[in-house]
Amino acid sequence: MVNHRCAVLGKPIAHSLSPVLHNAAYRSLGLNDWFYDKHEVGEEELDSFLKGLDPSWAGLSLTMPLKKTIQPYGVPSNLWAKELRIANTAVFDWEQATYDNPAWPHGKPCIRLYNTDVVGIQLAFDNANRELGAHHGPDRKHNALIIGNGNTATSAAAACAMMQEIGHVTVAARHPGKNPGLGDVLGRFITTHHPYDEIPLSDAEALLAAAGDATYVINTIPGHAADAVADTLAAAPAGIAPFTGLLLDVVYDPRPTKLMAAWRSRGGRAIGGEEMLLYQALVQVLLMTGIWDDDPPSDADRRLQDTTTEDDHLEIAMRRALEEAL
Repeated sequence: MVNHRCAVLGKPIAHSLSPVLHNAAYRSLGLNDWFYDKHEVGEEELDSFLKGLDPSWAGLSLTMPLKKTIQPYGVPSNLWAKELRIANTAVFDWEQATYDNPAWPHGKPCIRLYNTDVVGIQLAFDNANRELGAHHGPDRKHNALIIGNGNTATSAAAACAMMQEIGHVTVAARHPGKNPGLGDVLGRFITTHHPYDEIPLSDAEALLAAAGDATYVINTIPGHAADAVADTLAAAPAGIAPFTGLLLDVVYDPRPTKLMAAWRSRGGRAIGGEEMLLYQALVQVLLMTGIWDDDPPSDADRRLQDTTTEDDHLEIAMRRALEEAL
């Protein structure tokens, strides 16, 4: 019998692997009365969907275009949900529900909003660095390159700001300056004299220079849109120095992406978007199930320092399920 329900919402949603991850987590935790599903819900349908929920619902994952649409319904409850006004996680508190609004026939729960995309990116890099034996001190002496300047790029910028080794971020985008929130985030949290600049994605020379200087590269362009960047890397002069940075491509289909293959061919290391997917979902599980019942860490430090055996088993189970699904 299912007593606790969660789901991912978005449009389109058929491709989502979130149910694979969350249901694997429930099995690992012995939560046999929990179930996670997916529902295709657009911006226009979100209101009616929320008002139709009953107290069996514990939480929701939100994909685009709902990460901003959810804002009027809840209370931002961790650092990046507050700073970015972008939330991919909603947790329901029915103990604080109100029942005086007929539009909410089952009661209106307190909805706490969280952003786990930022910590998902950071944990993906932390895990890759551990596996590679790489260590970077908190000296803000390293550079990062973000490809794209949409909402995912904003979360990527926040992740760079939280990684104490990063002191400068270059954003390469088709339309530089389109997202002023990037500069706001980086300017507030990276205190070096020149934390941020943007370059046109079409400027091959500037792109190659930024890529060569980057300790971390994050591609936030979905689908095959970054294939042109891969072509730029492949067409680079033969004498160009090898790339030494670590690339995270948020895309995970195909595996590897064309960009990942091009990056590796130039000497760099690369991880796919399934790593970010895994870690942002892991934090969501800890929130929705109440294992974290307070404001969770907005960065990865505390979780990495206080890793428990239970967390290890949970992460292993979710990773195994994800690999089987892919």
